[in-house]
Amino acid sequence: MAVPVSAPTSPARRVSARHFVRLKLRVMGNNFRGQGWRIALFLVGSLFGLWFAVSAFFGLAAPGLIGEDRYALLVAAFAGGLMVLGWLLLPLVFFGVDETLDPARFALLPLPRRTLVTGLFAAALVSVPTIAVLVALSGLVVTAGVFGGWSAAVVAAVGVVCGVLLCVAAARAVTSAFATMLRSRRVRDLAAVLLAVAAALLGPLQIAGVAAIQDVDWDRLNGVATVIGWTPFGAPWTAGIDVAQGRVWAAPLKLLITLAAIAALLAWWSRSLESAMVGAASSGPARAKPVATDGVVAQLFPRAAGWLRRDRFGVLVAREARYWWRDARRRANLITIAVVGLFVPVMVNFGGQGFTVDNEQGFNFVGETSPVLVSLSMLFVGLLAAVTLANQFGFDGSAYAANVVAGVPGRVELRARMTAFSLYVLPMLAVVAVVIALVLGEPAWVGFMAGTLVGTYGAGLAVNSFLSVLGAYSLPETSNPFAMNSGAGMVKSLLTLLAMVATGAVAVPMVVAAALLGDVWLWLGLPLGLAYGVGAALLGAYLAGDALDRRQPELLAMVTPRR
Repeated sequence: MAVPVSAPTSPARRVSARHFVRLKLRVMGNNFRGQGWRIALFLVGSLFGLWFAVSAFFGLAAPGLIGEDRYALLVAAFAGGLMVLGWLLLPLVFFGVDETLDPARFALLPLPRRTLVTGLFAAALVSVPTIAVLVALSGLVVTAGVFGGWSAAVVAAVGVVCGVLLCVAAARAVTSAFATMLRSRRVRDLAAVLLAVAAALLGPLQIAGVAAIQDVDWDRLNGVATVIGWTPFGAPWTAGIDVAQGRVWAAPLKLLITLAAIAALLAWWSRSLESAMVGAASSGPARAKPVATDGVVAQLFPRAAGWLRRDRFGVLVAREARYWWRDARRRANLITIAVVGLFVPVMVNFGGQGFTVDNEQGFNFVGETSPVLVSLSMLFVGLLAAVTLANQFGFDGSAYAANVVAGVPGRVELRARMTAFSLYVLPMLAVVAVVIALVLGEPAWVGFMAGTLVGTYGAGLAVNSFLSVLGAYSLPETSNPFAMNSGAGMVKSLLTLLAMVATGAVAVPMVVAAALLGDVWLWLGLPLGLAYGVGAALLGAYLAGDALDRRQPELLAMVTPRR
């Protein structure tokens, strides 16, 4: 008797979102196995996330707890809008995005694009930040429930869930699309210019915001909140408040706006994800390279490093310089430095000042800045520029084994990496000093501003040399420059915080000198800052080089991605 055999089901059809979630949890468990420090950092990060979530929960529930109905819409629109904006921008400049499941590893599997996007999206929801945001924004449910009863609370809960989905979809779509754009040289250069311009505009916007808060008009702010509530930034968070305040008809429309935004973001992510899996897009026809007249070795030296001698140090500098220019992950860090270099000085020097608008004199700042305040802003720029090297060996990954096998001395290694990185950063710092001095109307301050920048930057190179040897961590093997392994976002945050605090402590003499020497510092700032920065960097390379010689095998194991 023949037994009927059913047609086999395609493996792609049997795959669902739960398989991606289980796979992510298993990969996370494997990454934590035998890594006690990773488990500790993950627990610390989870506790910090829980603390912030609970604090934000009571802040968002405050209008309901104190019985102030007029603040409910205001808090929901502005707090929710800032949350979405944070998920858009913070992965690009600070935390990165968790990519435990690298999409490129699924490229050869017979998975439909819809299945892949759905599964990766579901896996992205399983994270500490997502849970923390969900807990924090649940305070809006309390506010809606107090003023509108259970029906408003249910609508608010649905809106919060949709809002969290919107945040995660926005973060994934933006980082994936920006990673794809960075593979193109032309788009990369355009993105750097646009980001720098956007950063320059943040300062004036912040000044306007401070001035507006000083003479706030609550009716006008409620009008702004109403407008934000009809955009994807505020729609999911204000739907429950609308029900509580009698505008029941608005809730389904706002939820539809949110769902449409999620669908659009997922479609955008799907397109950029497919491009990332296929490979780098061609930026145009290949140009014929000129025939080298001085040997093959000279072709390996980029123009910025063409002055170097053709020895071991020169080769290491040339290699690092080329990597900083071509590697998308490193380029993203250079763009961040350019953005921060313009944003921080403007925010610090103009943030506490008001402004007036006069018919005769036009737009005028009210208040005065000082060399001490300017030195503090330059200190922040210098330490943030150097903090990129806190995990410089993580960029290499398993490729660092070539240096270990070749027996490169630690001091030579670190000096070469400092030099290559400085080829790009020092011109940025010079531009920052000149532009800020001109904007402040104090061109005579260029010298001590540049000296403070270089002194702090050199101190940061010394500090981050030690941190890169002792606290390195692996980065995922992916084309997305903003991707991080699960739990590595907290490692990056703590390492960055430690580097900033240590660099600030080492660079404090620059600010003290500006406070004590007065006008004399205007003349001594540049030479003393140069001497202090160069001396600190060389001393850091000398001392950290010995630690690197002793820890090369351990360092290689730390930066090698675990599969």
